[in-house]
Amino acid sequence: MPGVYSVSEVNGLIKSAFAALPALQRIQVRGEISNFKRYDSGHCYFTLKDGKSLLKAVMFRARAALLRFKPENGRMAVASGRIDLYERDGVYQLYVDNLFADGAGDLMAAYEELRRKLQEEGVFDLERKKKLPPFPAAIGVITSSAGAVLHDVITVAGKRNPAVRLVFFPVRVQGAEAPAELAHALYKMNEWKIADVLIIGRGGGSIEELWAFNDERVVRAVAESDLPVVSAVGHETDVTLCDFAADVRAATPSQAAELAVPDRQALLAVIGSQRQRMARVIKARIDKLDAHIRHCLNTRVFRRPETLFAARAQTVDKLYEELRMNMTRKTQSEERNLRALTGKLDSLSPLAVLARGYGVTTDEKGELIKNMDKVACGDMLRTRLHCGEIYSQVRAKKAKAGVGNAQKEERP
Repeated sequence: MPGVYSVSEVNGLIKSAFAALPALQRIQVRGEISNFKRYDSGHCYFTLKDGKSLLKAVMFRARAALLRFKPENGRMAVASGRIDLYERDGVYQLYVDNLFADGAGDLMAAYEELRRKLQEEGVFDLERKKKLPPFPAAIGVITSSAGAVLHDVITVAGKRNPAVRLVFFPVRVQGAEAPAELAHALYKMNEWKIADVLIIGRGGGSIEELWAFNDERVVRAVAESDLPVVSAVGHETDVTLCDFAADVRAATPSQAAELAVPDRQALLAVIGSQRQRMARVIKARIDKLDAHIRHCLNTRVFRRPETLFAARAQTVDKLYEELRMNMTRKTQSEERNLRALTGKLDSLSPLAVLARGYGVTTDEKGELIKNMDKVACGDMLRTRLHCGEIYSQVRAKKAKAGVGNAQKEERP
């Protein structure tokens, strides 16, 4: 046996069933408006009907504030939104996001389709947006010569900064020829580069009147512009695809001029404020340096600079004296070492041996005679004494006893 549900549970199941149907979450309904009522809260309640059925509808204040026409009983309209259940009363109804006079529904469908396509391509990505130049020399204005946009821009720009030039490119802003003219103007202004930023727009109107700014050619021209573009189409509640593609969206043409043209008086005020701040900073710096200089001039070094050199001179004298004493000690030590080495050399010197009465004998070639076998009778010899040299000739030689085999004497 199936379970027994409460009324709330049943309504909850039905609400879940509505939510599970994608077709009911984004739907457009055409019908005749009846029983339309706007409450003080701003919410609107009405019924859409045709020859066979009716559908309750509600449009809350935030959405109702964007209505572009006055809903009246008996008027055909197209509503877009979602179907859901109002659980308290057990009644399903259409929660309306947008409401258009009949005939605009097809345009909105085309609008949504193109918007999704361009968004998927990244045409509306924030990374593509360019910043407005802070100090533009010229502003390009693309709009109709017959509308109020040009007048508003001229008025606001003249008040904010008369030095900024306005370059006007007249185009049609509605009708079959408008999209081509708008796209052409954007490309030409980029080609000529006679402006630093562009304002494109028109006054308010119905969706049909604003449709040129939803044309794909115009939207792509805005997105591809090398110059920053400010979109000022319609009134604050009007939103076109150009607004998504532009670098900046302005609610009105006047606001577009305010965004593009820097306020000269505000800039002068900022410059004046910065000038005063710079003057204060420079004065404070000068005062600080002046105080530092005065302090330095009052120090002992500046008042009596000779004291600085006197201290250094005393240090130099002290170092000189230490150096002199060290050199003296080092010289004396080296002299003692030299005398000791000289004594050693003297004791080992052959001259010292000669001084004791000995002599050194060499042959004619100067070779030292150490053995009598090196000489023969008749050889010339040279004997060096302490006081001089003696030249002699060998007349005889006699071997000393005990040297060799026996004492032996030779004569010529």
